[in-house]
Amino acid sequence: MNTFLKRLLIVLTVVAVGLFLYSYFVEDIFSKRLSPKDTVEFKLNDLELEVFYNRPFKKNREIFGALVPYEKVWRTGANEATTFETNKNLLIKGLYLPKGKYTLWTVPGDSSWNVIFNTKQYKWGVDEEMQPMWDPNYDLLEIDVPVEQLDTVVEQFTIAFDNTTDNLKLTMAWDNIKIAVPLNVVKDKN
Repeated sequence: MNTFLKRLLIVLTVVAVGLFLYSYFVEDIFSKRLSPKDTVEFKLNDLELEVFYNRPFKKNREIFGALVPYEKVWRTGANEATTFETNKNLLIKGLYLPKGKYTLWTVPGDSSWNVIFNTKQYKWGVDEEMQPMWDPNYDLLEIDVPVEQLDTVVEQFTIAFDNTTDNLKLTMAWDNIKIAVPLNVVKDKN
C-alpha cells in the first residue's frame, strides 16, 4: 500500500472516531429523540410564519398542573427554546408585534394561559437546574388567551396554524387542553 493511501486511511479513521465521540458525548445523533424537533410553517400570499419547537409525549403522565406547573413560565415544548418567526408585522389581540424572530414562552393556568413573545434567542429552553432560561427583560409582547378543554387527548404536544375561518390563529394543544393566539397582519399603508 502506498503512502497516500495509508495517510488517507488514517485521516478517515480519525474522522470516524471523532464523529463517534461527538455523537456519544455531545448529541446522540444515532438514537431517536424523546421529544422530536418539528417546524410548522404557514404561507398565504406574501405572509410567511414559522415555529420551531420540540414535541414531548404525554406517556400517561399528568401534564398541566403537574409536569408543566400552573402559573410558572414554561419553555413551550422541550429541549431548545421554541421560536416564532414572521416576515410581516402582526397585531396580536390589538398589540403590535414587528416582523422578526422571537422565542415563545407560556405561563399555563387552569382557565387561561399567558403567552410571551421574547426578543432574545436562547440556545436551550432550561438551565442545568431545569429552570427556564427566559429573561423577562426581553419580553416584547404578552397576552392572555383562554383555555379550551378538548374531548380527546392529544398525545404529543402540537403547535399549528389554523386559518379555517379566515381568522388566523396560532394553536397549541397537548393532553386535553388547547389554546389559540389570534394573529392579524398589519396592512401596509400605500
